[in-house]
Amino acid sequence: MLPGMRTAYLFFPLWLGYILTVDAIVLRRTGVSLWSRSRKDFALLFVTSTPVWWLFEAINQRTRNWSYLGAEQFGKVEYFLLCTIAFSIVMPAVFETAEMVRTFSFMRRFGSGPRLGPASTLEGWFFGIGIALLALTLIWPRYCYPFVWISLVLILEPINFRLGRRHLLQPLQAGDWRAVVALALGSLLCGFFWEMWNYYSYPKWVYHTPGASFLHVFEMPLLGYGGYIPFALELFELKNFLWPSSPKLRI
Repeated sequence: MLPGMRTAYLFFPLWLGYILTVDAIVLRRTGVSLWSRSRKDFALLFVTSTPVWWLFEAINQRTRNWSYLGAEQFGKVEYFLLCTIAFSIVMPAVFETAEMVRTFSFMRRFGSGPRLGPASTLEGWFFGIGIALLALTLIWPRYCYPFVWISLVLILEPINFRLGRRHLLQPLQAGDWRAVVALALGSLLCGFFWEMWNYYSYPKWVYHTPGASFLHVFEMPLLGYGGYIPFALELFELKNFLWPSSPKLRI
């Protein structure tokens, strides 16, 4: 085994420790947390997270925006299992951090913001634009790859609306932007830790982002951190789509 290869087996324990620490902070600040509300739902969030990131891995087969150094050191089955376990922490990490962000007093200022129009009017536009952006991503991935991080939000928002599931326009119609801001900041904070811990790991991921490969903060180009903001919204929409009875986040 090459020096540093042991980090492949420590990714999940590292992030599980982060998730439980943040959950404890939320519990201390509010009296409730994802873990304390339902341990079953807490565990199922890890299960839901795995296929979600495999979806992004599938899209990356076309865009080729990231690759994994050291992946060749593992057999196909071992690599698949390690990835599946690692991908399970994505949703719990982002949603726990979003709940923590929501506990701070500065979030109150986002409770009375601009009101969006009726969902029935906007949803049709969202869906059409989302399909177009995803198509552009798949047709011209070299130039349109950033659309990956917004297209799924626009596609799934109207679907969740039509199916009667939780969706982002519910609070935005009342001018309440706290959920969007909490998700965005929570994802950015997770992104910082993801990139920092990845930088000193092996195996590790590296990026291939035409036109944006400059001013790196760890392996990620600075502009790339902007993708974490809509990514959090995509996770929210995907959770509600794949798991309709999932617990409501306190964001």
